[in-house]
Amino acid sequence: MGEAGWDPADIPALMRAARGSYGKAISADLVASGYEDLPRNGPFVLGGMANQGGSAVDMIRGLGVSRQAASQLIDTLVVRGYLARETNNDDRRRLDIMLTERGRGAAAVVRGAVERVHAELVTMISARDLAGLRAGLTALASIKHGDHDGGK
Repeated sequence: MGEAGWDPADIPALMRAARGSYGKAISADLVASGYEDLPRNGPFVLGGMANQGGSAVDMIRGLGVSRQAASQLIDTLVVRGYLARETNNDDRRRLDIMLTERGRGAAAVVRGAVERVHAELVTMISARDLAGLRAGLTALASIKHGDHDGGK
């Protein structure tokens, strides 16, 4: 047993059980809004581009997928009208990837679903617990990416 009677295996089990909370809400809202053709990982890319100001390349890099999978995802998002490729004005050999109006609309739906789940969450736990949840998830992400030295 770990701290306060918790088994360390409880955390991965709880994370697995909680994992779909945002995804389920996002998927349902996208379908209800006419964006049912958005591919897997598409909401992450579009939402990140629109809401965090990241580029498509940055967002896809964050997914940790192969270059081929990244290219296929971008191609699918372009074909389905969520993204557009435009020639870069400074370097005509490069293409910029931009959100289309359809992509911005889908991103707004993603943002709304995330905000709705967050609003429900804040009614269930204290602000302190929410801050702790965020800190714990940030620490786990750091461990995953090797950004933490394990206290050494």
